[in-house]
Amino acid sequence: MSIKSDILQIAQSARQASLKLANINTSVKNKTLLSMADELLENADAVKKANDKDVAAAKDKGLSKAMIDRLTVTDKVLKTMSDGIKEVAVLPDPVGEISKMWKRPNGLVVGKMRIPLGVIGIIYEARPNVTADAAALCLKSGNAVILRGGSEAINSNLAIAKVLQDTCKKQGIPNAAIQVVPTTEREAVLEMLKLEEYIDLIIPRGGEGLIRFVVDNSKIPVIKHYKGVCHIFVDEFADLEMAEKICFNAKVQRPGVCNAMETMLVHKKIAKEFLPKIGKKYQEAKVELRGCDETRKILSFAKPATEDDWSAEYLDLILAVKIVKDMDEAMHHIAKYGSLHTESIITRDYSNSQRFLREVNSSTVLVNASTRFSDGFQLGLGAEIGISTTKIHAFGPMGLEELTTQKFIIYGEGQVRE
Repeated sequence: MSIKSDILQIAQSARQASLKLANINTSVKNKTLLSMADELLENADAVKKANDKDVAAAKDKGLSKAMIDRLTVTDKVLKTMSDGIKEVAVLPDPVGEISKMWKRPNGLVVGKMRIPLGVIGIIYEARPNVTADAAALCLKSGNAVILRGGSEAINSNLAIAKVLQDTCKKQGIPNAAIQVVPTTEREAVLEMLKLEEYIDLIIPRGGEGLIRFVVDNSKIPVIKHYKGVCHIFVDEFADLEMAEKICFNAKVQRPGVCNAMETMLVHKKIAKEFLPKIGKKYQEAKVELRGCDETRKILSFAKPATEDDWSAEYLDLILAVKIVKDMDEAMHHIAKYGSLHTESIITRDYSNSQRFLREVNSSTVLVNASTRFSDGFQLGLGAEIGISTTKIHAFGPMGLEELTTQKFIIYGEGQVRE
């Protein structure tokens, strides 16, 4: 069979599976998810053996440290996958939820009921954890899922998916509820993106190049974020010890992810006190600083920042630093150079914190916390299926509710329209 016919068959079977999934009892879904979580750990050796092949191939190809970090499956990563699935299992099932009801003058009772989207296509790069996360969230929200990972993770994705598919089979859930596209040919993606009759939503996860490719070629609605240019603004009223701890964590704890801080904005009134302390910590952690002229007067070791640095997503131990005269300048900078992903303010001033929350137009805005918390698992959504910086129909980390929509339900007593 051709790639075109293979992908069509996968999509058609997913559509059929989605019709059954939409009506599966919550207890059955939860039981299946808990079993998936256990089976992943029980099959850890098989999954890691498959992952070793991918990691070795990635190193031979000279892929970046950030890419290899995302690709590697350790016992800790598997435990995180398992815990994520378990957390999804205990979350309330959104399917069938009635959000509100109202009565019309003619006696009709109108309501809105939450329902699955149907079939979701996930296109991703070197992130095997997405296979487990996406499968769990889609199953709980009643959606069938088609997973198309990158060539660098093909062995890992197939091994993880097999564990999940075998679990579904034992629980009487259609095999086509979770499917992995078995080929790494780009043609498979192009064929997927044409099948608007069978696939309801596409979610790409990966670098900006992948996401733009999907957007440019899809006939199906796409949930996306191109990159994570995340900022922390250290206000003049910041607790500087707290700011030091948060800013260090946001850059250094895991620099190769989309919610790592890429630009630190510092109020001029506290710059001379704050920058030498945090600058020393960054030096010790081998973080390369790229600063504005005022920053470099305080931190002579910082490299000069260029215009491109303000909109850069480094995904590495590199940080742009700018001193600003006030909060207005900080928010203007974020509006100009940000990517609508995640921003944080460090301040003890309540008015400033509330203004920052209201006026900064990103999908996640924090007060006195690291940008690294912009993550579905950390925010209590269970495993996360992605982060959206578009506002239709989801904005920010996407959990169960974002994988559903609502339909109108109406109760009548024989009413006809005049």
